[in-house]
Amino acid sequence: MCVKAVNALHSLLLLALCLQSAFGFSVAGQVNTCEANGSVYYVGEWYFLDSDHCTQCECTVEGAACARTECTSLPPACMHVSHYPTDCCPRCEKIGCEYRGEVFELGEQFQPSECEQCTCDMDGIARCLVADCAPPPCVNPVYEKGKCCPECKDGPNCYADSSQTQVIPGGEPVWIDSCTKCRCHDGQDAGYWEGNRVAQCVRVQTCTLDDGHSDN
Repeated sequence: MCVKAVNALHSLLLLALCLQSAFGFSVAGQVNTCEANGSVYYVGEWYFLDSDHCTQCECTVEGAACARTECTSLPPACMHVSHYPTDCCPRCEKIGCEYRGEVFELGEQFQPSECEQCTCDMDGIARCLVADCAPPPCVNPVYEKGKCCPECKDGPNCYADSSQTQVIPGGEPVWIDSCTKCRCHDGQDAGYWEGNRVAQCVRVQTCTLDDGHSDN
């Protein structure tokens, strides 16, 4: 009788172990394994879901505890992006320099404007030299495409007076009327032009506009 009882108890224990192994639950109802990706994971094991490589899970006694990885933004100067099938986030394989919305290769020299000369340094930073144009020796400079500094197509000149209605050439004195003689720089008077866009004028004393004048 005792032998039969022992055999029956042994059979029940084997059945309990089989059920525990098959369903992943302990006798107390706790999880011993987790099933995912067609595999079985034991408590304490970490794994990524095959259906979502950004989701990582840990098998715990209460079941799978999962969290999703958020990808960080790629640098704006990334020139080559790779996204491997087994990776969660894309990778930046090659970086350059970002300058005003454009990306340049390391070591590349570029000219974003007529007055700028830039180099994409090896540290990923674009460094530029900016030309410093001298004030043009005229009041009507012309900016031409492809050139940094303005040019005086009509030569050096200035305004005859503060009304800025009459422009006279630089160099020799100019009679703007029969009694007034004006002169602006000729482009060679260093320091004279800057801030002096109006000519220096001399009015002949005791002169009326009906009188004549000499060129002296």
